[in-house]
Amino acid sequence: MKKDNIVLIGMPGVGKSTAGVILAKVLGYEFVDADLVIQKEEGKLLKEIIEEVGTDGFIAVENRVNSSLEVDHSIIATGGSVVYGKEAMEHLKSIGTVVYLQLPFEELNRRLSDIKGRGVVLKDGQTLKVCPSFKTTPRPLMSLNLLFNSSNGSCK
Repeated sequence: MKKDNIVLIGMPGVGKSTAGVILAKVLGYEFVDADLVIQKEEGKLLKEIIEEVGTDGFIAVENRVNSSLEVDHSIIATGGSVVYGKEAMEHLKSIGTVVYLQLPFEELNRRLSDIKGRGVVLKDGQTLKVCPSFKTTPRPLMSLNLLFNSSNGSCK
C-alpha cells in the first residue's frame, strides 16, 4: 500500500472531520471518518459502544478498526482516542503522513459542551481539562509527522 494518505489526529472537537472534508475537496482525495467506519462495522453509535463495553473496550474496538483501514489517496479523520491504540498508530503512520491538530483548551471546551453525547472517551475521573495532552501522550503512540495549531495556523 502506498503512503499517500493524510491522517488527522487530535483531541475531540479540534476539527479533524471539518478540516478533513475541506482538505479532501481541495486535494482531490477521498475522505474517511474513522468514527463512522467504527459505527458501521459495529452497527452502533460511538456512545452506545462506550456504554456497552466501557472505555477500554471502546479503545480496543477503535484500535482494531483503525489498524485495518485499507485506503489510498485519502484524508483520514480519526477519533480523539486513536492515540491510545499502538497498532492503529503504527498502521496509520505506515499508510500516511500523521498530522496532529491542536486547539487551546478554552476553544475545545466551548466546542464540546455535550462531550458524553458525542461519544468521547473519558476514563474514570477524567475531564476535558485533565485529558492527556500532546506533551503527555507517549511519543511512540503519537507517531507524529506534523503539528498544526488550528487557532493560529502555525505548523511544527
